[in-house]
Amino acid sequence: MSAFIAANSTFDNDGFWPDIDPQAVTTVLGLTANVTPVRLEQAVLDAMLCLNRELRPLKQGWRAEGYNTLAEVPAERLHGHSVWLLLYRRALYCAAGARLCEFARTDDGIGDGQRRPHALTHAADDYRRAYRQALSELQGSSCAWVEPA
Repeated sequence: MSAFIAANSTFDNDGFWPDIDPQAVTTVLGLTANVTPVRLEQAVLDAMLCLNRELRPLKQGWRAEGYNTLAEVPAERLHGHSVWLLLYRRALYCAAGARLCEFARTDDGIGDGQRRPHALTHAADDYRRAYRQALSELQGSSCAWVEPA
């Protein structure tokens, strides 16, 4: 995938939320060259639209407090990174991953020529679940794990 993406390119966000590095998305999601740059861009932009819309009230609150970017909002730090930025990126990567699984389900073949729509459905569901968890944490809800009975 890295051969298709310019080293300096990013997916520009709205100014408050962080811009997204396509190479980071590719690495975190373990994408291969089978994912075209156009599909990656569409998945990331779809994820930005959805996530930013759901976080609009949070953004408005922080802006009202005088913060112009998510990076300015006081936060705990893990491995030198703001927890807010880590959660935002996790939610975005998961939303993009779910979208890419949906794209792949509609293809005639996936890389090795084998259709695995059932596996892709489960992967998309897992990404959506992780997205919702990160979104809840961003919105201040606690994280809970529930095992099926």
